[in-house]
Amino acid sequence: MPEMNPQSPFFRCSGPISRRGFMQAGLAGFASLSLPGVLRLQAESALKTKGEKTAVIMVWLPGGLSHIDSYDPKPEIGTEYRGPFKTIGTSVPGTRITELLPMQAKIADKFTILRSMNQKAGGHPAGSMQMLSGDSDERDKPKAKYPEWMAVAHYLRSKEGKRDNPLPNYVGVNPPSEYGGPAYLSDAYSAFSVTDDPNRPNFEVPNIGLSDPAESRRLSGRVALRQSLDRLERSFDREGELGSLDQFEAQAMSLLTNPKARDAFDLSKEDARTRDRYGRNRWGQQLLLARRLVEAGVEIVTSSLSGPLCGRVGNWDDHAVNHHVFDAMRFRAQNYDQAVSALIEDIYARGLDKRVLVVVTGEFGRTPKISFDRSTGAGDASGPTGTLQPGRDHWPRAFSNIWAGGGIQTGGIIGATDKRGEDVIERACWPGDFLSTLYHHLGIDSSKVTIDDFNGRPTAIVNEGRPIPELIRA
Repeated sequence: MPEMNPQSPFFRCSGPISRRGFMQAGLAGFASLSLPGVLRLQAESALKTKGEKTAVIMVWLPGGLSHIDSYDPKPEIGTEYRGPFKTIGTSVPGTRITELLPMQAKIADKFTILRSMNQKAGGHPAGSMQMLSGDSDERDKPKAKYPEWMAVAHYLRSKEGKRDNPLPNYVGVNPPSEYGGPAYLSDAYSAFSVTDDPNRPNFEVPNIGLSDPAESRRLSGRVALRQSLDRLERSFDREGELGSLDQFEAQAMSLLTNPKARDAFDLSKEDARTRDRYGRNRWGQQLLLARRLVEAGVEIVTSSLSGPLCGRVGNWDDHAVNHHVFDAMRFRAQNYDQAVSALIEDIYARGLDKRVLVVVTGEFGRTPKISFDRSTGAGDASGPTGTLQPGRDHWPRAFSNIWAGGGIQTGGIIGATDKRGEDVIERACWPGDFLSTLYHHLGIDSSKVTIDDFNGRPTAIVNEGRPIPELIRA
């Protein structure tokens, strides 16, 4: 692959766009879903799950974390690559990471670093789609062609039968941007989205846990009325698709009336010391809420670490025109380090480490070679307009992510990059491998399962790839 030109206009982007228009799961939302999209044909191969249901928490870093300044430091290379940060030892002898992550360094025995992730798309939309859905198209598109892995897992697991848990099966706590989504699965399989800041004193989740019995009775009456009105329509429903609305309607009612649903989202029930450990900020409380949700039985949770805690442009897209890359890394490091280390520690401390797999990743890394450009605006981690400052640009050829829990053997390093961190030289892993690993933990054989697309064609949920052996249950 030819070297990318950081001076190209392609790299002068404002970063990933924040997702808007999240689905608010409530009675009206479920009842108004388009009928053809409610229930697609079942996958040709069934799920194979046994025992306690497994779960995944994906922590998403939109814009792409610099691997050189985090999990794959290169202290011996020249200053045009290295950056200002020193490396520190970890709880795993021989493993060193950046000095910016001291809390994670102390618990490195509880996670595994994958240093050989790579993909072929250099733009935020295409790169995100490669990682979230396995779309191999290197061109940026405004909308995902294939469903994200979270929606696929939600869809497949919903086929296993009625759930007793009143909580949604897939929750996005500040979920990733519109580069994902359910595509041809329909909005019925979108995330139940939590968009409010969990750190706000008056944080609340709409359409959760009505405590007024009179209001609950009124809602039940509305459901009964709707059911009586659609009986005639159901008599013409030869495909039986209308019946599939029942499970979503039942879930909506449970969300509105069941105390367990309300309690799962109530962070005030957490010990103050636990909340402090995660960090009294949006990122910390997002990941604490993610832990509470999987503990309450939610099986797929994703949380995007974005917004003001990232710096001026609200993401990890550290072009010199956006941020002073090293000031940006310093600006966000403490909150990131604290929240992620607390989540990983908590998963083990609470006995969730066999059932719950945690992965922290973005769509790509950042250029090992430092570039310089003039700031387009003053703000956190960015100098005044016109200030010449360092940056790192998009780099899909090599990047890192970390994995914890899931019953995997932790404390290791998978793969390696060359001396500059530019290319993978050992154990290259691709988006298909990334997705296959997540599906495997959820009991889904990605080599066999297909789902019909809009045209009724069976479409593989992963085109190429296999679970990464070191990242599957020991």
